[in-house]
Amino acid sequence: MIFIADYGAGNLRSVLKAFEYLGVKAFVSSDPSRLAGCSKVILPGVGAFGQAIESLNASGFTEALLEHVDKGGQLLGICLGMQLLLTDSEEMGFWKGMNLIPGRVRHFSSDTDKIPQIGWNSVDQQKESVLFRGISDHSFFYFVHSYYCEPETNDAVASTTWFAGKNFCSAIEKNGIFAVQFHPEKSSDAGLQVLKNFAGC
Repeated sequence: MIFIADYGAGNLRSVLKAFEYLGVKAFVSSDPSRLAGCSKVILPGVGAFGQAIESLNASGFTEALLEHVDKGGQLLGICLGMQLLLTDSEEMGFWKGMNLIPGRVRHFSSDTDKIPQIGWNSVDQQKESVLFRGISDHSFFYFVHSYYCEPETNDAVASTTWFAGKNFCSAIEKNGIFAVQFHPEKSSDAGLQVLKNFAGC
């Protein structure tokens, strides 16, 4: 059973529908205490980092998620949910994240590319990752974001993507912590395979 965290900043229905399509049991809840009985958790998210982390902290989800990971549970962050796993963000000020993956969330800067990045882009695998099993390297996924993750070290980087003059980290895998900057639930067959891989790992 997969727990999908409802903390007021997620495109929850599309993620839930994707798992239903795959035949994977999942449920949405705004109650962090229900997370305790689940081995796998999805942290989705759209919107601003500051508002999202404040909501996570106030609702008790931050503490519950940290405990979940500490006990060996698996976690998948999606889009903003990925960014929240890092140490801090420069989005509209300075915000402290969950610090599960040391690093910073930064804003794209470009004179040539239109920001935010909206649409399909290639994902280049950097290491063998559970998330990309059965998925061809350089497959395309759907992105919507103005900020990107910059981990302190490369050991957590599962894939990179080229945009706005840089190869940014587009997926993470480290010690049961997974994250993707793209939206797998909106990324056709390849995206569904990512969710299926997480469910089965």
